[in-house]
Amino acid sequence: MAEGIMRDKAAAAEIEIETDSAGTGDYHIGESPDHRAVAAMKKRGHDITDLRARQFQVQDFDDCDLIYAMDASNYGNILSLARNDNDRGKVRLILNESQPNRDMEVPDPYFGGDEGFDRVYKMLDAACDAALKRIS
Repeated sequence: MAEGIMRDKAAAAEIEIETDSAGTGDYHIGESPDHRAVAAMKKRGHDITDLRARQFQVQDFDDCDLIYAMDASNYGNILSLARNDNDRGKVRLILNESQPNRDMEVPDPYFGGDEGFDRVYKMLDAACDAALKRIS
């Protein structure tokens, strides 16, 4: 969801960035987003049906200027692959963009029904607004 929100907001603001997303586990590689995520995004004008899951890899440190983690577990998993301080310096919790220094985690929406996806959308929407404001 974060990738779709960030991609669309950047395009609307005419901010040229590349977006990508990856999980730290390998259990959904190649799969489309959850149908509830697709629905939550669609009702807000975002189409994420083109996205496919992939696993985060060390090469991502070279390809990305910023790497946002959704929660502490993902943050730790990403940092465990970092080769140096430069890699580590690229990794941030995404909600720190809208809620600085609070180290809040994006809750897993999968067990919260449609409302869980709506709640996560609102959190990510605010974080993406703040991130784009900071980088533009």
